[in-house]
Amino acid sequence: MVDQAMLIGDLMTDEGVDSREAKPLYRTVKTSRLYEQIVQQVEASILKGQLKPGDQLPAERDLAQRFGVSRTAVREAVKTLREKGLVEAYSGRGTFVTNGTSQAIRQSLDLMIRINQQEGSANLAELRLVLEPEIAGLAATRIEEQLLSTMREAVAVMDRNLHDPDAYVEADLDFHLALAEAAGNPLILSLLDSIVGLLREQRSRIFNVDGGPERGQFHHKRILATIEKRDPAAAREAMRAHLNQVLADSSSIVKK
Repeated sequence: MVDQAMLIGDLMTDEGVDSREAKPLYRTVKTSRLYEQIVQQVEASILKGQLKPGDQLPAERDLAQRFGVSRTAVREAVKTLREKGLVEAYSGRGTFVTNGTSQAIRQSLDLMIRINQQEGSANLAELRLVLEPEIAGLAATRIEEQLLSTMREAVAVMDRNLHDPDAYVEADLDFHLALAEAAGNPLILSLLDSIVGLLREQRSRIFNVDGGPERGQFHHKRILATIEKRDPAAAREAMRAHLNQVLADSSSIVKK
């Protein structure tokens, strides 16, 4: 990991200004669409090679201080960078610059699903039924305490935000990505990360289904309990039941 103080060297000085009169590491951004300006600055340093694959971005609080913005703006910027495939955020570890592979996968899957949204949503649900029960089974035998704490915190956040779709959905994604990371297979994590944008859309659509968030939490807590017991068979079954619930809620939207 590179020194955080050197992460975006090209932003230390303004163009045309003598390096002896170095400006702060990040330029304070303007008031309109703050997160987009953060994205542009980070993206520029990636394209210039000053941030390389595997480099870790500073912590959210540190970035907020350096850019002179709120942590909410930083969070939205990181989400956008993830969706562009430029960074990946790993629960409990931080946010890292990617090699672009996930973006290629993400764009292909996204296009396939958007061509036929109704069929695409069913295909996404089927893909999750194939992948995530086995991910849960692997996680039950391999998870470390740090990721288990991440899952518990995600469940607590969802409990507190049953009427806040943005906060709930992000915590939901954190929960599932923590499981994928706990499986201990980087290919699994990369594959699941490649469909994060699609999962966010799916969860956002079904959030307003009557009783949807509460049903989701019932299943999340069942999954968490099986992981805490290190029971792979029960974890697979709990995840399968959860995904069947997601499929049922998605189908109810289509019928309307």
